Amino acid sequence: MATKKKAAKKVAKKPAKKVAKKVAPKKAAPKKAAKKVAKKKSARKPNAAFMKPLTPSAELAAVVGSKPLPRTEVVKKIWVYIKANKLQDAKNRRMINADAKLKVVFGGKAQVSMFDMAKHLSKHLK
Repeated sequence: MATKKKAAKKVAKKPAKKVAKKVAPKKAAPKKAAKKVAKKKSARKPNAAFMKPLTPSAELAAVVGSKPLPRTEVVKKIWVYIKANKLQDAKNRRMINADAKLKVVFGGKAQVSMFDMAKHLSKHLK
């Protein structure tokens, strides 16, 4: 009889098969008709340091003119000059090939990166 009890206990200890519960799909929450009010973007105020007219040196004045200009306008005029004279390198567009006028502004370098251009221009603005 002892063996029958042990066999019965072993059978009882086996875990029952788990039955997957059927879960009803969740209903989508009703969409609220809320309108987002677009906030008006305030116009960015330009930094006074950028808008301050600076006098170009004689070397830079040969390219952009001699009247005082803000730093942003100087960069724009330099780019107009570069595009008009096709001074941007054909293979590496980040590089600017200097002609005689720009070579003086760029500290005697024949080729300057467009990112270094601002550094060279700042030496010629007061």
